[in-house]
Amino acid sequence: MKFRRKPTEAPAAEPVEDVTSQEPAQSGPYDSSSVPDDLDRIDLGSLRIAPVPGRELRLQVNEESGDVAAVLLVGEDGAMEMQPFSAPRTGSLWDEARPQIVQDVARRGGQTAERQGRFGTELLCQVPAQMPDGSAGVQPSRVIGIDGPRWMLRVTLLGRPAVEPEDSAEWEDGLAQVVVHRGDQAMPPGRPLPFVMPPQARRSD
Repeated sequence: MKFRRKPTEAPAAEPVEDVTSQEPAQSGPYDSSSVPDDLDRIDLGSLRIAPVPGRELRLQVNEESGDVAAVLLVGEDGAMEMQPFSAPRTGSLWDEARPQIVQDVARRGGQTAERQGRFGTELLCQVPAQMPDGSAGVQPSRVIGIDGPRWMLRVTLLGRPAVEPEDSAEWEDGLAQVVVHRGDQAMPPGRPLPFVMPPQARRSD
């Protein structure tokens, strides 16, 4: 696993080996207390990620604090960013978070729409952005929220799985294999769950 620094964040990349003998999980993401299989996963603390064929694992690292801010699976046609948060014992943190996301997108001049997907209510977002050639364009994303026992997993899809949600089963299968580890520590709802840097990770500029 390698770290490639950017001005504001340093993703760590690790090529992911193909797993051909495993059937994709259909009912995850799972809580760490009730994982139904023995699939080998990379332990990142609050998230445990199974290898996905054709995907590269990266860690987004905050330059100032050095803490891991998010985990990504990156492929040729898109990317999937995952961020786990603490949540209350009852209620849906995702129901509370969705209006906040809608307001943030609107503040930036964008638009949102809801759809029902495999994991429940999703948000399709369109945010104005500057294209690589300098022209004005739109950045599409697809945001999924999954409520678990005292945690919520926020997932942002970019690229083809964001603009073609009906044809993103392989990305969703990868998400369904994720395990969330909440831990027993007391945390207020909405606080990011901590990641642990793998010992084999190394930074590179």
